[in-house]
Amino acid sequence: MMDWLWGSLPGWLRYNAQSPIIFTEVGFWVFFALVLAIYQLVHKKMALRNAFLFLVSLYFYYKTSGTFFFLLLFSTWVDYSVGARLFKTHTEWKRKAWVAVSVLTNLSVLFYFKYPYFFAEFLADGFGIEWNPAPHYAIWSNSYLGTDFVENRILLPVGISFYTFQCMSYTIDMYRRQLKPVKNMWDFGFYVSFFPQLVAGPIVRASEFIPQLYKPYTLSKAAFGMAFFWIINGLMKKLILADYIASNFADRVFAQPTLFSGLECLLALFAYSLQVYADFSGYTDVAIGVAMLMGFTLTTNFNSPYKALSVSDFWRRWHISLSTWLRDYLYIPLGGNRQGTFASYSIVFLALFVVSMMADSFVVPVSLAGGILALFVLTRVWGSFRTWLNTNINVMLTMLLGGFWHGSSWNFVTWGGLNGLGLVVYKLWSKIRPWNPRSHWVGKAFGVATTLIFITLTRAWFRAPGWDEALSILTRIWTAMDWALADDILLGFWRPLSVMALGYLIHWIPSRIKTYYRNAVAGAPIWGQGIIAMAALMVIYQSLSADSQPFIYFQF
Repeated sequence: MMDWLWGSLPGWLRYNAQSPIIFTEVGFWVFFALVLAIYQLVHKKMALRNAFLFLVSLYFYYKTSGTFFFLLLFSTWVDYSVGARLFKTHTEWKRKAWVAVSVLTNLSVLFYFKYPYFFAEFLADGFGIEWNPAPHYAIWSNSYLGTDFVENRILLPVGISFYTFQCMSYTIDMYRRQLKPVKNMWDFGFYVSFFPQLVAGPIVRASEFIPQLYKPYTLSKAAFGMAFFWIINGLMKKLILADYIASNFADRVFAQPTLFSGLECLLALFAYSLQVYADFSGYTDVAIGVAMLMGFTLTTNFNSPYKALSVSDFWRRWHISLSTWLRDYLYIPLGGNRQGTFASYSIVFLALFVVSMMADSFVVPVSLAGGILALFVLTRVWGSFRTWLNTNINVMLTMLLGGFWHGSSWNFVTWGGLNGLGLVVYKLWSKIRPWNPRSHWVGKAFGVATTLIFITLTRAWFRAPGWDEALSILTRIWTAMDWALADDILLGFWRPLSVMALGYLIHWIPSRIKTYYRNAVAGAPIWGQGIIAMAALMVIYQSLSADSQPFIYFQF
């Protein structure tokens, strides 16, 4: 039956893994033009508008992820139902039980699709327990829906990490009595699946977006101009900076780092730092612009992160929707900067126990046990140390779990842990440094440089396919840094390196200048914006690679 249903659709309407609807493809803009045309007919009736955008978003997700849109529907139904129950329930233990249903269901779905093979490998290596995860969804989908999923590897629905967090924010905010429930399931489905930001964020809070569902549609000339700017800006970031640098330099080095010098490996890491920013913030810019054309405002997700003066400042500027989500729904509930909680200490103990069990030598568990004992004694006799430990234990846990959110591998856990360690070290340094980095340009330059270098070096674990490959990159930088090859490297890769340098220089333009030209483009007459669009498209066309690369955060 389902085979007949999918087969009855024209080919151009059916899901095709080789041609999903994404911002960098012409197909998306044809789709969006049709959506806008119909939107003009329905926008005055809010219920009809929201239902239309929900159905359109579902179709968008189907075209992007195929039959995984059933999973999106399941998550939508569960959290809408839990939210309705929470609003009607006043007994505290029952409210806690309902929010637990939401959190456990969402995390279970996320675990099932994203982490089973990671834990299977972990159990095998650490405890000798053989567990072969059964890909039930793949088997069911192949049998009844006619799909062709490979049944022995991870199935990762596009955007699952993003919309899972959005669903949980709704039920948690309802539990905290910070939000009233939506009027119907159509409205909630629209909130969860709004197509501009569905597959790669920004993560939209229910408390920020749901009130917009019940506001009339308006689009001023200023808003149209700003939407135009964000769309053009995002496409240029993605297609000129991110894709060109990746195809012509970064990907080549990361594919076989041992064939390149330490200097080339170092430059590749800086290239990747710019690539991942331009790629992800480019997607966000386009999503913000597309949403604005339909009268909706999405949260800001980036604020010139490579201008950051410290690691702490960086995480206030990078992936803001995730950073603030982790702060409000994980870091603060764990105790924030006030104290460690039973949950936070339990997680730490479990993590250390796991490390001990996986160690090849008894020295590791003995050393860890000695370290724990020493820490316990210090917390009993040294009050300020106890405060410092309580403050920073939650920082480390939040960053470790934030790294794990990005992917099911030790690479991402390591990346998160290193950033957590950077935050802890910065807190110590900020208390003893002999100057204020904001008081003089030298201090600012030092802060920006050291922060960028640290963040870039940690990205070895973010980009490399495995731990050994990440270490290989860093080892090459340490052992094979041959500056005599600098001239040859610059001559051989002068085009991508020039684009990379231009990207960083544009990024470091003062904010007041960026605001000026952003407003100038947004306020330009229609004919002027048309000229800008044509010029941008010509530049994009000249820089296009053979195949546009998928957005990096689609994999998360």
